[in-house]
Amino acid sequence: MGILNTLLKAVTWWNGATLNTMLWTNRHGQKVGEDEQGNVFYQTEGGKRRWVIFNGEAEASRVSPDWHGWLHYTYDEPPTDRPLAHKEWEKPHQENLTGTPLAYAPAGSIRRPEPAPRQDYEAWQPE
Repeated sequence: MGILNTLLKAVTWWNGATLNTMLWTNRHGQKVGEDEQGNVFYQTEGGKRRWVIFNGEAEASRVSPDWHGWLHYTYDEPPTDRPLAHKEWEKPHQENLTGTPLAYAPAGSIRRPEPAPRQDYEAWQPE
């Protein structure tokens, strides 16, 4: 299974980084930090370019707001050096679940295991 995973990473961009990206990262990248999901963040010397190597599927919503701000130059210092202050009411970061079984389904949705009967609709009856 290890050979298959290595081959998949080498030829597909959605399973981590491609071979070319890994070679470029090894030559020019300085590791800045890692998040709780195992995604690794890099920058070039001087911080002109910043990027992330995903741990698994490359899905942008897996980057927490703290690291997103650093990647997009909103913050000069990475969250490892200067963590952002969080409010007590803030929920933990969660990736986008659209298209998965865990996606939100409102009451009455056909995607719910037991959809509730509609009670907001009355059929029109001619008089």
